[in-house]
Amino acid sequence: MKVLVIGGGGREHAIVTSVAKSEKVTKIFAAPGNAGIAELAECVDISVMDFDRLTAFAKEQEIDLTIVGPDDPLVAGCVDAFEKEGLRVFGPRKNAAIIEGSKTFSKDLMKKYGIPTAAYENFDNAEKALAYLETASFPIVLKADGLALGKGVLICKDLEEAKAGVKEIMLDKHFGDAGNKLVIEEFMTGREVSVLAFCDGNTIQTMTSAQDHKRAKDGDQGLNTGGMGTFSPSPFYTEEIDAFCQKEIYQKTIDAMKAEGRPFTGVLFAGLMITEQGTRVLEFNARFGDPEAQVVLPRMKNDIIDVMEACIDGRLSEISLEFEDNAAVCVVLASDGYPVSYEKGFEIRGLDRFRDKEGYYVFHAGTKLAGDQVVTNGGRVLGVTAKGENLLKARENAYQAVEWIDFDNKYMRHDIGKAIDEA
Repeated sequence: MKVLVIGGGGREHAIVTSVAKSEKVTKIFAAPGNAGIAELAECVDISVMDFDRLTAFAKEQEIDLTIVGPDDPLVAGCVDAFEKEGLRVFGPRKNAAIIEGSKTFSKDLMKKYGIPTAAYENFDNAEKALAYLETASFPIVLKADGLALGKGVLICKDLEEAKAGVKEIMLDKHFGDAGNKLVIEEFMTGREVSVLAFCDGNTIQTMTSAQDHKRAKDGDQGLNTGGMGTFSPSPFYTEEIDAFCQKEIYQKTIDAMKAEGRPFTGVLFAGLMITEQGTRVLEFNARFGDPEAQVVLPRMKNDIIDVMEACIDGRLSEISLEFEDNAAVCVVLASDGYPVSYEKGFEIRGLDRFRDKEGYYVFHAGTKLAGDQVVTNGGRVLGVTAKGENLLKARENAYQAVEWIDFDNKYMRHDIGKAIDEA
């Protein structure tokens, strides 16, 4: 079968790598792809948001399955556009992807259906938000309602910071239209865990757990980013916590979306906070996490095509998800200055050292081909993933592997997975 993967980041490279393992697949296309994806797929220069060209290409090439990777096209209705043309596609429709596209929607959904989350208030007026802050407890969390590349969340330690945050999000429109509405949420402390799950509208099956590191600098300092690294599984996500989440969060959410006339098919990402008062939902996303996919998918034993087709056909209950009994750690190599400003176009050296190395992966996020060279083309450049018999060994392997690669202005965190030492 022919498969089209929409997207061009590290998440999509991880998806393409899994798709390439399937014996069912004869040809992979990626739109737009990147330099790493180009080793496994034929890349076509079509924007992820150009639904007319994407559907026309899928029909012209007789694509059997399209997989939509990023959040923007999902929230904008990419799946609906493909289905309208009679094309087989994996991902949630627009009316279900709103669970990521609007934080006010997802928070109201959780309140309505008793899904545990932080206390919050929604605002579409900056003056009312500022007035509310005068009586609030601190620290407090401000969240832009819409998509903001994983960066639209501000943790404010006092009233002055919070007022500046409201101005930044709602008045200065630092995150564009994503800041038309604002969620003000209680600050929760605990362990963050990410759990991805396949869904078919009725059934939800969770993958192995992971933990992301969002802050740009060591010690969780610096600005929020799209993710500087991750590890899987999380030692803090116990069987007891999983049992609670299966009943009170995952199935409840899928049932709630169905009850709202928004059946969710695709990958649901639950960002969780394990607090002393219990496990709460931080956020939902409507797709594979990035870089979470880069540690979860390499550990999955199943043929990803089998699982995705079961989701589309409403028979996910027939699938038994299996993961390797090991661990994986991903360290993101970024351009120094990310996420604010950085230079691009530097040659990347050492990529060939990953060829045919079992248990080691280098997922391209911000790269492109320049002649016969692979050069940097983004803030997050590469995700270097390594597996190991346990988390400590996987972390050791990942940090060994990042030394194989070099480029000017290479930057990374040195403490990805350090929390493992405390487990």
